[in-house]
Amino acid sequence: MALSYEFSIGSVRARENRLFSEADAEQMLALSSERELVHYLKDKGYGEGSTTDEILASHTRRMWDYLRRVAPDFDLFLPFIIQNDIHNLKTVLKGTMADRDYAPLLVEPCSIPTETLIKAVENHRFESFPLWLQRPANRAYQILAETKDARLSDAYLDRAVLDELLVQAKRSRSSFLMAYFHTLVFYTDVKTALRGARVGAGRYYLEKAIAACEGLDKPALVKAALQGSEALLKYLKAQQVYDCQQAMALFVRSPSAFEKFVDDKLITLAREGCRLTSEGPEPLLGYYIGCVYEQKMITLIAGGLKTETPKEQIRERLRGIYG
Repeated sequence: MALSYEFSIGSVRARENRLFSEADAEQMLALSSERELVHYLKDKGYGEGSTTDEILASHTRRMWDYLRRVAPDFDLFLPFIIQNDIHNLKTVLKGTMADRDYAPLLVEPCSIPTETLIKAVENHRFESFPLWLQRPANRAYQILAETKDARLSDAYLDRAVLDELLVQAKRSRSSFLMAYFHTLVFYTDVKTALRGARVGAGRYYLEKAIAACEGLDKPALVKAALQGSEALLKYLKAQQVYDCQQAMALFVRSPSAFEKFVDDKLITLAREGCRLTSEGPEPLLGYYIGCVYEQKMITLIAGGLKTETPKEQIRERLRGIYG
């Protein structure tokens, strides 16, 4: 029997109640070591393993197994999965060129089977890839092989996936996915421009790395970045789309505060567009994003415990949660 969204939504609503809350975060912050955090997570049934990384990997596998079982159409997660494809492709390209073992760095799930991806890189033939990735993959390979310019090689692949995210969001006809990925692409472009201005990147790189999205004047952004960090910040502070003015004020104060702002903006979109929705695929997408942010919270706390960072500093870095 085919699954219905009515059944799936009922299932994920029950699962949402198991996501960690702010109270859980405070309990984890009160722990004194990663070892205690591992025990806490295992006691909660979060995953298996002897380190937080192993437990998180275990939980990720469980999450995807669950979503495969419950989603009427698993392809609705494709915009998120293709980001794993790009990570894997960059990893295999660099590992192959440098003759280094890359297998431990590959991630799942992916839409391009690992064997297919490895064979394509080894043979320098990318016809087996989705159409949107064939030319960027070939160009990224050529750049890395001929010039060793990993940054430009990555730019072709990162730009390709940003463009495809917007295509898939539009195809989905989901107002949530449209808002979510346009926001994601906009701030990815902003980060690219900020890094480019800082290191003096040229026009060619910026044109190839920055994607077009709604509300973004790409020529103006590239022009400002070419003029340097001060000119770029002045330009961005004048932009009102996606709360850019507020984001830049935080960037000037602290780049980490800016990163937190962007993450919080995305999780807010998920809460507003998915948490309160009672039909369609959005509740499943929201649950997935909620799981991702839950893992970000655990990773930040684990990192703080390892480095003995003051608890208040860790707390300030924590992102919002889905619940």
